Amino acid sequence: MSPAVPGPRRAPARGKRAFAATWWGQAWVAALEGSTLDAGRLSRGRTYARKGMVGPVTIVPGQVNAAVQGSRPRPYHSSVHLPVLTDPQWDTLLDTIAARARHLAALLDGEMPAELVDDARQAGVPFLPQPSELDPECSCPDWGHPCKHAAALCYAIAATIDADPFVLFALRGRGREEVFARLRALRTAAQKTAAAPEPAGIPAALAYAHWAEEPPELPELPEPAAHTTALPVAPPPGTGLAAADLERLMADAAARAARLIAGDTADLHLTQHQDAVRISASDPGPEWFHHLIQNTGADLTAFARLTRAWRHGGPTGLTVAEQPHSPDPTVMKATRAALETALAEMTDSPTHLRAWRNRLTLTHHGIQLRLGPDARWYPYLQGDDGEWWPAAPADTDPVTALTAAWSQNGE
Repeated sequence: MSPAVPGPRRAPARGKRAFAATWWGQAWVAALEGSTLDAGRLSRGRTYARKGMVGPVTIVPGQVNAAVQGSRPRPYHSSVHLPVLTDPQWDTLLDTIAARARHLAALLDGEMPAELVDDARQAGVPFLPQPSELDPECSCPDWGHPCKHAAALCYAIAATIDADPFVLFALRGRGREEVFARLRALRTAAQKTAAAPEPAGIPAALAYAHWAEEPPELPELPEPAAHTTALPVAPPPGTGLAAADLERLMADAAARAARLIAGDTADLHLTQHQDAVRISASDPGPEWFHHLIQNTGADLTAFARLTRAWRHGGPTGLTVAEQPHSPDPTVMKATRAALETALAEMTDSPTHLRAWRNRLTLTHHGIQLRLGPDARWYPYLQGDDGEWWPAAPADTDPVTALTAAWSQNGE
């Protein structure tokens, strides 16, 4: 069921006053301004918003969209993305609201109680946006994060959030009617439970204590096999399968099973595309490499880059290669300062370090560092094809990662 959200509307032009009057609207603006170090683009975004250059706004789960008029005749399409809550997170949030009648009463009056947000946060549910969660996107050629058009959209939507806190619910994935329907069901169930007689049975703690006194005997796990047995018969003719290929897949499956038994689940949930890259990274030979490309429909060069990313960083290395994200701006600022200090000692020529999302690029040397979700820095080099190629294993120290890329680049 789609959330009930406000339809397209013209964002109002703002005067010199603040863009948000309520505390929850101000929290939205604070998340925007905390997501970037570029005060100039934020200032231009405020100017655009005040001049009414943000067109009709559309709100859907996980994002807000609008056309924003820039300096060119045709407006740009700008969006701001916010992660939606998972179903378990929604269950926790709605249970938190239903547990306190005053939370529900405040929402009915169009207010967002601060205690609700605090209770949700203590329960592990992030409701108000954090700076690292806002992910702007725009069709303009500006590399800023955010650009002035996306910033203008963020400022303009603050007035809508002020007037209707359920915009935040819609951005997190569920609209007003769906939220209230679920809250009514929870309140009704709670009232029936309170009126019902105490059920017969034994407390769970006693049941567990009885089991703990006499735990069931479990068989010993066998030691992982050092090798796999050869196939007893060859595959039927005409199948296109070779015994050596099947035996290699058997050995691979046995090795993965051994890692799972040992508790290593890093490559447990892989897509077909990711598993093909994993197999390619194990050096199966050129024939397998080309078969993997052919059977997955992958681009040859892109597949080779991802194979190298897996060799240097496993599943996380693959994520870093394919999915940019927006880290904590303070981390990026501190890292940039450390790298600029190191570069001043490594070269006498001027250096230009460009930041975009989780990437820091040394443009004139063809070197790039990417911050992974594991808080490690992955070094990349720009190839002759203009694409960025993984260059060395990741490191928690960005200067060490830079040095590795610098050495690989022959600097």
